Amino acid sequence: MPFAKAILPPLLLVLGGCVPAYAVPPPVAETTSVVLPWGDALSALAQGGTALVTPVLAAAFAAMLARIGGPLRLLVTDALVERLVRNATDYALNAVSGAVRGRTLTVSIGSAVIARAVQRALDQAPAWLIRAAGGGEGLAEKVFRGLPLEEAATAGNTLEPALEKIVGRDPTRVSRALA
Repeated sequence: MPFAKAILPPLLLVLGGCVPAYAVPPPVAETTSVVLPWGDALSALAQGGTALVTPVLAAAFAAMLARIGGPLRLLVTDALVERLVRNATDYALNAVSGAVRGRTLTVSIGSAVIARAVQRALDQAPAWLIRAAGGGEGLAEKVFRGLPLEEAATAGNTLEPALEKIVGRDPTRVSRALA
């Protein structure tokens, strides 16, 4: 039994230490968790990106406006000039006796319609629109081209007398008065 007395206590100690893992909780070391504020970082990154992108977008928008501004202004001005010519011509067709919309006009009636239309436009339209139309002469030419005139009508026998009626025998005054 001396053998049992010498070996049994360490054997029990070893066997007693062999218990299932779930029976004894493992020793837990005190750990601290690391919290990363990723929302704040993402917010700061977005704010910095916005600060960089905003001036670039504003410059691109301004460049686009500058690029389309000229043609757009020209388009609008041309549309306003055509409207002015149409409205002045409609007024003149109603104001001149013997002129009927849709019918061919004689040289004398066509000249009277042109003179009345140009005078109406000069009296009622703003100066910048008259300048955009080419002055009084430009307006007269546009009205002349838009009227249904007889075949004998030319710029010399229809347009020139109309310009003379407007300015009193000096057709160059129409251009100089608006310059």
